[in-house]
Amino acid sequence: QLQASGGGLVQAGGSLRLSCAASGRAFSHYSLAWFRRAPGKEREFVASISWSDGNKHYADSVKGRFTISRDNAKFSVYLQMDSLKPEDTAVYYCAKDPSPRPKTWRYWGQGTQVTVSS
Repeated sequence: QLQASGGGLVQAGGSLRLSCAASGRAFSHYSLAWFRRAPGKEREFVASISWSDGNKHYADSVKGRFTISRDNAKFSVYLQMDSLKPEDTAVYYCAKDPSPRPKTWRYWGQGTQVTVSS
């Protein structure tokens, strides 16, 4: 139901834009999020956007560099990643949940690899 794309190899300081296309009904009534898993580490939260009020939340490690957005007409969520650092290297996953303030995320997509070289 969720298909992430846009990953790749980029030099430190560069930018990438991830996209996640969703299928299914009532897309506008799902909160959306991005997570990532770096090699040898646990999966971690990156950013989310609520369906009810559009509130956005970011992990401290990406604040000011990453921007989450959504386009309900295109059933898509995006993650604009600027000023990338080597420590941003990870597999990035999108997720959705019908709750306006999810504690857990019900639906997950497959990941897209982001590699940042120094």
